[in-house]
Formats: sequence, structure tokens, C-alpha cells
Amino acid sequence: MAFLLTKPLGRAVGVVIVLVVVVGLWFGLQVHPLSGQGRAVIVTVHQGDSLSTVASEMHAKGVIGSPLAYRIDTMIFGAPTITAGSYQIRQNSSFGELSSILSKGPNVEVVSVLPGLTLNEVALSIASDAGNAFAKGFVRDAVRLASSSAFHPNGSLEGLIGPGTYLLIPSETPMALAQKMATRFDHKVAALGLTPSTNLNGLNAYQLITAASIVEKEGYYPSNMPKVARVIFNRLQRGGPLQMDATVLYYLHKDGGTVTPTMLQTPEPYNTYLNLGLTPTPICTISKFSINAVLHAPAGTWLYFTVINKSGKEAFSTTFAQQLANEKKAESRGIE
Repeated sequence: MAFLLTKPLGRAVGVVIVLVVVVGLWFGLQVHPLSGQGRAVIVTVHQGDSLSTVASEMHAKGVIGSPLAYRIDTMIFGAPTITAGSYQIRQNSSFGELSSILSKGPNVEVVSVLPGLTLNEVALSIASDAGNAFAKGFVRDAVRLASSSAFHPNGSLEGLIGPGTYLLIPSETPMALAQKMATRFDHKVAALGLTPSTNLNGLNAYQLITAASIVEKEGYYPSNMPKVARVIFNRLQRGGPLQMDATVLYYLHKDGGTVTPTMLQTPEPYNTYLNLGLTPTPICTISKFSINAVLHAPAGTWLYFTVINKSGKEAFSTTFAQQLANEKKAESRGIE
């Protein structure tokens, strides 16, 4: 009778032992994958993400094989303090390597290039993230790329970089970053119908990009941009100066603000009050809205525009008398 009782118990013990061994092997393979590290991927941790969310993200990117095993490991050995940001991590990393990387904080810097930013402003942003040496290298390499651009720029990559988010991985070089920005620009404008061979309203592709950059700064909101583009074309066709404040401010490294009489009389190449035609180069990074505005400007005889309310809406007019009336209306609404 005793034999009959111990035989099932022995089987149960054996099953438990086998399960423990199997689970142990599984867990060990999760902690130290035998396949070796794979390619580097980017894992982004957002503010407020739980450890479970981070583990799921790493699993989706192939960094770990099991979120459950990683959570168990952190319960046993402690979880690293994870700071929000982006991390470059190799697939199939061991849990020890993960803890080491995550505990040191983000190792990937994020550079955001917004429409309306100048190349100098982008370089300053890069300097704050990657240091002055990297930023100086970026500026130098941007000049080199300009010399080979199909748009034949006037010695600068200004206006020829694509807006968007760029990740600076540990092995990133200034030239690689500049090349990414230039390539993104080429692809984006081509998708909108602008190529190096485009000619429209008497302007070549580079001049259209320059016009779009002025539209970007002067129109500010997408709803204003098409008519601003038509004003620029009309003024160019008329043969008089463009008289755009944003161009004067660009040369003075100012973003917005009041343009004084002294500024308007400053003899410099970007002063479109003293010089005829477009500026020598674009004055900022352009958006799809300003590109579409110059490529599809509406028909109209407008020569003037001004902001007329605090929401940024602009009113357009054909005569100077109409412009003065719009300016008076803006003044009555507290717009200076």
C-alpha cells in the first residue's frame, strides 16, 4: 500500500524537477541569449512609461525575447532607473547589458528641425545636444554638401534641409547628419512636384525654394501662405523691391520683432527694401505648405498684406490705400 502512495508522488516530484529545469533553462536563455547580439535599434522611453511598457517596447524591437523574463529579472536583481529619451541598444542583448545601458540615461540625442528655423538655429540646437565641435563639423559639412547639390545653391545649404526629427546615435558623424537632412529635403520636395529642373513664374527651382522660405516666414500660418506667394510673384513681375521684413531680420540673426527704420536702411544683400529681386539664398527651412504655396499660388493682383487680428490672419490688398485701411483696422484691434 505504501508503494502505491509513493509512486504517484515520485512522478509528481519528477515532473516538478523537469519543469524547474525547463523554466530555468528558458530564463537563462532570456537573460543571456545564445544567438549573440544583433543589429542596433532605437528604443524610445516616454515620460511616465512603466517598466512593463518599456519591456514591451524592447520586445517589439527584438532587444529582449520575453518581457515577462525581464520583469522577473528586475524583481530579483532590481530595476534600473530609466530616464525618458531614446536609447540605441543591440538586439538580443543580455539583461545585464540592458541594465547598464538604461541606467546611464539616453545615449541618442534628438534634433528637431522645424519649418522656419535657419541653418544657424539648427546648428545651435545640435550644439546643445551634441556639443560645439559636432555642430561646427555639421556647419562645415553642410557647406560641402551645398557645393554638390543639384539645386545649385549659392554656397549654402540654407533652405535645403528637410524638416523633421533626427536621431543622433553614438556613431553619428556631422556629415552623415547633414546628408540625412539634405536627402530628406530632396525626397519631400520631389513628392510635392519640385525637382531641380522645375521652372515656374520665371523662377528656377532654387529661386522657388528661396521664395518659399520668404513665404514661410511672412505667411507664418498655412492659410496665409498661398496669397503671400502670389504677392511675391506680383512684386517680382512688377520689378520693384520685395520689401519683406523677414529678409532684413534674417541677416541680423533676428526671428521676428519690430523692423526699425535703421534696419531698413542697412546696406546688406538680404535687405529687400534696398535690393531688387529675391535674397541670395533661402532664409529658413521650408514646409510642405510654403512649397505648395509657391507651386500653386492662386491668381490675384495683391501687392500688400498685413496681420489684422491676434489669431494671425492676414488681409491682402491690391492698392496701397487698401493696405493703409487694413493697417488701421489691425491697429484698432491692438495689432501693431
